[in-house]
Amino acid sequence: MTAGTHTTEEVTLARLPSGVEITTTVHSYDGADDGPTLYVQAAQHGREINGTEVLRRFHDRLPLESLSGRIVAVPVANPLTFDRVSYTTPEIIDSVNPNMNRVWPGNADGSLHERMAARLWEHVGDADAVVDLHTGSPDMLPHVVFLEGDEESRALAEAFGTDLLLSEEADDEASEEWHRRGFAGKLRVAAANEGIPSITPELAHNKQILEDAVEIGVDGLLDVCRQLGLLPGEVPAREQTLARNHLGQVVADHSGLFRPDPALEIGQPVSEGDVLGTVYDPTTYEALQEAVVGREGLLYTLTQEATVPAGEKLASVALIREE
Repeated sequence: MTAGTHTTEEVTLARLPSGVEITTTVHSYDGADDGPTLYVQAAQHGREINGTEVLRRFHDRLPLESLSGRIVAVPVANPLTFDRVSYTTPEIIDSVNPNMNRVWPGNADGSLHERMAARLWEHVGDADAVVDLHTGSPDMLPHVVFLEGDEESRALAEAFGTDLLLSEEADDEASEEWHRRGFAGKLRVAAANEGIPSITPELAHNKQILEDAVEIGVDGLLDVCRQLGLLPGEVPAREQTLARNHLGQVVADHSGLFRPDPALEIGQPVSEGDVLGTVYDPTTYEALQEAVVGREGLLYTLTQEATVPAGEKLASVALIREE
């Protein structure tokens, strides 16, 4: 049997004012037989390093001799935020678009992040499917997000295999907040709008490598490859919950310290009126807010970071659609 090949290319994404090039490494895995092309990237937000570790282990476990088609992998999509261990770049680097995941498909003549996205889009545009690896906080249930109504993207999300799948309304169906926050410029949304099935796995934790989250990611990528026909084998049947996101956030009405209810755990069902915790004034001990759930659903994030400014998200509750 003829084995596939692995090659790397150092790609210049943009240049800093000093002339220093912002470069990253693009890995290409080419099978001996024809097949689809999968584009997968990690660390678009530099503190979300578990996706980068996923791709390193995926590299070690990928059976090249069984590969049909092509996989393009970018373990560090945004070297600027990776070096800062941050979500965004400093204003002096890109004051217009500090968050790279708001500018896709990019603009070769635009701001720095737009140029970086445009360079990577040269690979995205040739793909038959996209996986954009992200991670959240340690206080989040691993899940996969896909565009609501996009059945091919849903099939990829199901194959990735997390217990929770979140469909996201976009464009004309999306909320005012979705548009206000620039979510139309997410890689997943831009790719799906170009007819490329796309998913965003949200693994747990940032800044630290978390073994369980990484293993979920590696297993998920291998099953996505099986779903696409890049690798042989069947994707196992799983029990999964399908829910809708961005509709059930609980926010802090006041600045202060937040003490979540210690009996609560992410992944459990909650009902309208359930108490999530209390925001109180740390100087006077006055209870400022009893944070309550606004609707029935599944609790999939609950912050454990106690110091909260007014408007900060305390929890997210997904509206269950199918179990």
